[in-house]
Amino acid sequence: MTLGPSELILNTNGSIYHLNVLPEDIADTIITVGDPDRVSEVSRFFDSVELRKSNREFHTHTGTLQGKRLTVISTGIGTDNIDIVLNELDALVNINFESRTVNSEKRTLDIIRIGTSGAIQPHIPVDTFLLGEYAMGFDGLLYYYEDSASVLHGEMARAFIAHSDWAAQKAQPYVVQSDGILGKKLHSNRIRLGITATNTGFYGPQARKLRLQVQNDGWLGTLASFRYQGKQITNLEMETSGIYGLARLLGHRAVSMNCILANRVTGEFSKDPKKATLELIAYCLEKICA
Repeated sequence: MTLGPSELILNTNGSIYHLNVLPEDIADTIITVGDPDRVSEVSRFFDSVELRKSNREFHTHTGTLQGKRLTVISTGIGTDNIDIVLNELDALVNINFESRTVNSEKRTLDIIRIGTSGAIQPHIPVDTFLLGEYAMGFDGLLYYYEDSASVLHGEMARAFIAHSDWAAQKAQPYVVQSDGILGKKLHSNRIRLGITATNTGFYGPQARKLRLQVQNDGWLGTLASFRYQGKQITNLEMETSGIYGLARLLGHRAVSMNCILANRVTGEFSKDPKKATLELIAYCLEKICA
């Protein structure tokens, strides 16, 4: 099947529409960060940088560290942006732009999200590094794709729906597991494991109140008290469920590494968030290149 111009949208220079990069511009190991300014904070660790491109909030640097080619790209905030980034990264490696057809042989990307997050368990201190073994999404993104049930942990999601007395007017929660092989590569005794909850916003969806009251005042407590086979929801952020779900559907490997900057239960916030985040970046790069 040939993909039409309104489906596979290319720029005049042949690059993919939003990311503005060519197939040869990206490596097989992709680091995603939310903040465009964090791209250079990652690539500064590279031994050399061969490419720097940007379009909108999507900034891309590709280079080499210890002989390994790496790409770091900013996604912006939210699973709506993740939908763009994951689909366009896959198109770059698995669609022939000249013939506009899907390649018969598929390439697999390793995708590592390095991001910041807030803990909802009192025993998780700020500046902790946490790997989301599972992601619980409240965004509804995966339900727009056929066969999404094949990559979802339906039993855990149903247990949470029952636990939370989930409101019918909200998108149904879904659960996706991280890639075990890539997770093992990034894990050590320095890393905590947990269930990362992906929210559709930063304020109301994460029970923050400024001038607006929230629909469920006990939301954080509901999240924190959930247990499934000894596992608990540990932290909140806004991208991981989309990354895990789309990566699994498209045949890629993905892991989300979180630097805990805030603890919502104790009210603490990191005294040096930039230092903590740079330490997580250095840790991940060391593990990736080992």
